[in-house]
Amino acid sequence: MTMSGCYHILMKTHTVSATEFKAKCLAYLDEIEENGGPITITRRGRPVAVLGRAKKVRWKSPANSLAGKVEIVGDIVSDMADLWNVVSGDQE
Repeated sequence: MTMSGCYHILMKTHTVSATEFKAKCLAYLDEIEENGGPITITRRGRPVAVLGRAKKVRWKSPANSLAGKVEIVGDIVSDMADLWNVVSGDQE
């Protein structure tokens, strides 16, 4: 048996009609949270949607998020000296 075959045996798909899903939506969300298995929602016997567990996104720290992406060209303090003088009122 292949790994994908094992996966489908372990993850039982639950099939419900759209009407039943609408009536018991919160209970089905709890079921997915606990068991993790997908639920197939049908309309007139045809599959319309598959509802499953959301993928967890790893939190990534913003620290060093611009590392290697920004380049400082020149001396920003000395190059802006005239502007600082204008702002402070010390015009020469």
